[in-house]
Amino acid sequence: MLIEGVPLERSPERPALLLQDALAGIVAETVGRDVAFGPENQAVPPAEIWQRVAAGLWETRFPYPQGHPTSALSGGESQRLALAGGLALGGRVILLDEPTSMLDPLAADAVQASLRRLADQRHPTMVIVEHHLDPWLDFVERLIVLGADGAIVADGEPAAVLARERGSLTRLGVWLPGLPAPALPELPAQLVGPWDDGPAELLRTDRVWLERRHRLTRNKPPTQALRGVDAVVRSGRALAVTGASGAGKSSLISVLAGLERPTGGAVRSAPELATRRGTAPHRWRSRELAARFAWMPQAPEHGIVARTVQDEALVAAMACGRDERRSRARAAGLLEALGLGSLGEASPYHLSGGEQRRLMLAAALTNGPFGLLLDEPTVGQDRFTWSAVVGAVAAARAAGSGVAFATHDRLTVDLLGDDVVVLADGAVVP
Repeated sequence: MLIEGVPLERSPERPALLLQDALAGIVAETVGRDVAFGPENQAVPPAEIWQRVAAGLWETRFPYPQGHPTSALSGGESQRLALAGGLALGGRVILLDEPTSMLDPLAADAVQASLRRLADQRHPTMVIVEHHLDPWLDFVERLIVLGADGAIVADGEPAAVLARERGSLTRLGVWLPGLPAPALPELPAQLVGPWDDGPAELLRTDRVWLERRHRLTRNKPPTQALRGVDAVVRSGRALAVTGASGAGKSSLISVLAGLERPTGGAVRSAPELATRRGTAPHRWRSRELAARFAWMPQAPEHGIVARTVQDEALVAAMACGRDERRSRARAAGLLEALGLGSLGEASPYHLSGGEQRRLMLAAALTNGPFGLLLDEPTVGQDRFTWSAVVGAVAAARAAGSGVAFATHDRLTVDLLGDDVVVLADGAVVP
């Protein structure tokens, strides 16, 4: 890589990088300290550092003060924090990997407006990696489209590329303005359905509260992640959980999955699913949880435990004592359906973020639990892989699985959401 003709390793200029997984870039316990980390490593004078911190947070319209704990941020808020940190570096090269993928529409608009202001004021070089072209077409000056093998298939001024290559780009799965939603594939019930028939009502929250305390910032008040939320997960139906970034969507999925103990209220399974520890999922052992409900995390690499894609798809099923022959057949079929069939021997850590999400879904469906609890399942997908993900979840629902999914993706809500819960500041919007 050359910057103004000089190799990167010898250039005094260092690009600012916004990672696809913004959570992986957090290094400090508070928002202000995290944004200050880059300028501190550049030996910027202290007074200027904090001017840059304040400016970066303002430019991204970050919703919290500098002392706010980073451990209390949602994925979308972490994206805005990472962008603020990049802006605070003050560099002339900014590399952005899907900078609005985890944001609600208003937050995404705010980030895009920040980048436009930055372009007008500082004139940096920006490289933006995106699946969705529409929000950026009147901003970018050059459009490069990569094929599945990483080779350039189109390159030029955006309007000219779209006029010349619209058909080929559509066939590649690029999200182009004006295209209708892609058709969903039909998958057989034996490939995606629950291992056994479940009760009509699988999970219920009763006025659930969730309060998070922060170990490194003990003097800060706890964060109220959920405030008296009621929700129900039913067999053969999908519950869509929506709301702005930081509204509590991931927190609700987390307490449904038994990963966090509610501070108040209760989460209960159907009596038929109870273990010796009762009906509260957070009291169950890990195998008991996995046999009943599959959780797909917002950061998919957090769920990876195996060395190969094929083994990862089978981990939960083998741990839960599923029939091995049937499980292997399901895993092979699901990996193929989700575009991962040729990657069985690859390391899961070598996959892209979108591929890792599809792998987590394949593993969940291979195991065949009663319920699927999915956090932002469609992030990082092109049109074809998006349809594969949504089609697989729709087929699982039709086969009797209960589904709850957190998302900003309005199209997915419209297609899958039999029931919808809208959250704001941790509470249900009436």
